[in-house]
Amino acid sequence: MATNSRLNTHFKSPDASLLSDWLTLLGVGHTHSYTLGREKAMPFKTWFGLSRVLQDYGVESEAYFLPDKNGIKSLSVPFMAHTAGAEGGNVIVTSIDGDRVSYISLGQQKTTSLSRFLDAWDGNVFLSYPKEGAAEPELGLHRRLEFFNKSKKWVLLLCMVALLVYAFVANGLYSHVSAYFIAAIDMGGLYVTYLLVQKSLKIHNPKADRFCGVLQAGGCDDILATSASKFFGLFGWSEVGFAYFSVSLLALLMFPDSLPSLALCNMCCLPFTVWSIWYQRFKAKRWCTLCVTVQCSLWLLFFSYLFGGWVEKSLPVSIDFFVLGVAYVGVMLLVNALMPLIERKDDNQNTSDRI
Repeated sequence: MATNSRLNTHFKSPDASLLSDWLTLLGVGHTHSYTLGREKAMPFKTWFGLSRVLQDYGVESEAYFLPDKNGIKSLSVPFMAHTAGAEGGNVIVTSIDGDRVSYISLGQQKTTSLSRFLDAWDGNVFLSYPKEGAAEPELGLHRRLEFFNKSKKWVLLLCMVALLVYAFVANGLYSHVSAYFIAAIDMGGLYVTYLLVQKSLKIHNPKADRFCGVLQAGGCDDILATSASKFFGLFGWSEVGFAYFSVSLLALLMFPDSLPSLALCNMCCLPFTVWSIWYQRFKAKRWCTLCVTVQCSLWLLFFSYLFGGWVEKSLPVSIDFFVLGVAYVGVMLLVNALMPLIERKDDNQNTSDRI
């Protein structure tokens, strides 16, 4: 039978997905964002706290202790099981098929042998029973809000595409084939340096991790940890790159007459690409996939400027070149000033998630 001692069992859910996964398996209507907020707001991560939250969804719960672990086969799935050792918290058992157990741990579906699972399980189980019509409070409202929130990024993308098309048409860039390549490379470089900035701040991004593993696993982290990752020991090369690609893209779209000066700025960056590749190959003996991608982008930009005829127009040096230099430095200083604020906010968020 259920006891308070069983309901006081603690669980770990660093990604705050346990409640959402549980409701999905129970077939209870809910929204992901609201449910994550409810779970994060739980003052104590215990089965009792979880059962109180579930009551608001119209779900009753109870906890048991099975002294004979073989009794697990008589339980109806899904059910939660408290484990020790490698799992270190709650798992949701989704099926028991012979000597194999399938379960969800930290949002990931896994399978193991029954004997191994029984060794990790401490005998405590948590079961829930949805009432008729069980659902998230104000589900309709929350679904509409979630839809609008998810739509924001697509609306933003459409606005950016519309502005891009307008800039190309209004400024006559559509007649220059090289302008299409330059804009595409600048946007790609901006995204890569954005991932580099996140890496520098140690903000977890699965996309960045997968990207970095292409040439060498862990190479990006190793290179960014070296003193060479700082420009004059003050500015991260990720900040410099983000400033370069953002200013170059805006200058291209807003001031197309500055294309020759943009070509000259690009040529000034090329010696750095040679040094960076040399440093990674011979000094650090590690490869940063994101860094190498940035270097390749700079050379692709050079050839785009060259074939577009902008390199030969870059001399004599015009005032635009110096204005661009000021813009690069200004944006770099701005990004550098914002970095500690972003890092502090991320640290506070991580601390909040651990409480």
